Amino acid sequence: MTDQIQSSGQCKLTTPEPEQNLENGSEEDVGACSEAGEAQRYMDHMWRSAGSDIRQPVEEEEFWSKPQPALPSSFPRSPMDGAPGHVGLLSLPWELLLEIISYLPARFILTVLPQVCRTLQALVSDRVTWRLRAQKQLMAAFPLTEDEDFDWPKACSELEEHLSHWSDGKVEHFSLVDGHFATVDTVLLLEEGNLCVSGSRDRNVRMWDLKNLGQPSSEVLLGTLGKERSGTHKGWVWCLASRGNQLCSGSFDSTIKLWDMGSSGALITEVTGKAAVLCLFCLPDVLVAGSYDKKVTVYDPRAANPLVKSLRLHNKAVLCLAADDQYIISGSDDHTVVVFDRRAGKVLQKMQLSSYLLSFSYQYPQLWAGDNQGMLHTYECQAGLFQPIKKFNVGHSSLITGIHHTLSSLYTCSTDRTIKVHVPSVPPKTLCTLHHWEVVNGLSVSGDILAAASGDMSVEVWRMTT
Repeated sequence: MTDQIQSSGQCKLTTPEPEQNLENGSEEDVGACSEAGEAQRYMDHMWRSAGSDIRQPVEEEEFWSKPQPALPSSFPRSPMDGAPGHVGLLSLPWELLLEIISYLPARFILTVLPQVCRTLQALVSDRVTWRLRAQKQLMAAFPLTEDEDFDWPKACSELEEHLSHWSDGKVEHFSLVDGHFATVDTVLLLEEGNLCVSGSRDRNVRMWDLKNLGQPSSEVLLGTLGKERSGTHKGWVWCLASRGNQLCSGSFDSTIKLWDMGSSGALITEVTGKAAVLCLFCLPDVLVAGSYDKKVTVYDPRAANPLVKSLRLHNKAVLCLAADDQYIISGSDDHTVVVFDRRAGKVLQKMQLSSYLLSFSYQYPQLWAGDNQGMLHTYECQAGLFQPIKKFNVGHSSLITGIHHTLSSLYTCSTDRTIKVHVPSVPPKTLCTLHHWEVVNGLSVSGDILAAASGDMSVEVWRMTT
């Protein structure tokens, strides 16, 4: 199949090759775990049935307004008050100076103006200056929630670059089509977006050198992890996670394999569980896995016996995970979200939902999640508990399979065959929608690269340009 390289916002319209039917293979091909075949049918039915039940988007949630900030009463009418006879730019009222610098790029303001004089340095370092700038650009409440540590200068700089790339169409699109022969279910960007790793139902994990985008696929594809002829794993590769140079791959063959990406993908170790692995999260000290047998399992891959603890937190399969040094957060097909306190060694919260969650994006204290009805859920850790903040409809009509958020950007993908790019305002402001030929099973964002796992056996890549 030839390489497809097209302009931004457009996915290839070529007819995909038929996917190899791995479910009809022998028990040996599916894997050693007795539950693997049942788990594959379960997940495939859930993905496909959700994708076929397309509901019409409903109206957006009503605007959750915040009062517009005012300049502090301590601000002088002019930066040069008390300096009689002074004329020039700095003699203008403060409000006019704010208006003037609003036409300069945020990155320029942050790097150049503080070096001019102390007056401009004070202006640039003021939180209210940046808050006014961001809300003027968006005409919406931003951010979702604000604490005293919110980095307004960084948020504004990221916001302007995000708006420039996706509102002005400064994006190139590439389709990597010659690596897999079955549905791609997971992708992960490493090395600041220079390396892409993809996992597929063909049982393989492929590596792609994105520095060679625009070249033939043979120049982009680096190879396959593992040396087994049957593939990287013996079952579907459903999830990927990383920490530093260490990559983890989870499979329906009930194994997790750890790879050293600093040594060309050499196998470090293999951890064998008791059920299909559906989600992974890497921490510096442990590896956390969610599986089809309703358990969240904590491993220490460095130990001879890697099992640390196995937690039965749900009544159905565990579909998504997030974690840090204090919490493990898991979402399940049983319509619950469970927060486990690692330090106390007990369940801190169990929240019942009307839908089930499939994707998380977690940066303490905020958790963004996508559900099987195409809705976004937001939570924030307040006084030691995760509180639901708001639920949003962003236009997806089927389950949200991937989500990524930062201070000023938000990406979502769905089995409704779209990827949406937003600003995490209240409600989220959608900048553009990328339409695809097949379902989109996951995404990863790093640096100036967006990568997506496609149901038509390809890896879709968007590169933001200056």
